[in-house]
Amino acid sequence: MTSQKTFAELVAVTRQVAAAFDTVDRRPWTVEVIVLELAKQVGDLTRRILAAEGYYLADREGRAEYAASPADIGDELADILYCLIRIGDHYSIDLEAAHLKARRQEMYYIGREPDF
Repeated sequence: MTSQKTFAELVAVTRQVAAAFDTVDRRPWTVEVIVLELAKQVGDLTRRILAAEGYYLADREGRAEYAASPADIGDELADILYCLIRIGDHYSIDLEAAHLKARRQEMYYIGREPDF
């Protein structure tokens, strides 16, 4: 299933999911906890990529926690995006604008004029 949503729509979905979890979690997540979750998710992504690229011993093949399909990797990337959006919200950062600004600066750094 492919969905075409704007970044603003993804942010709105993230806010909706975060609000739903706030009603069932034992305590609200602070920005510090979200950063810890982000670090955990980066570790999960690392494990999936290392498995996909064949860096682990063969005995890990077939173990669910080492599944490494593109869908599994995509799930980890989506969890990372979720955390980034929540951290951006905490600090009132427009992530879309911040992303474009950073990419423009990189283009200038390498001597190219950005066209975006």
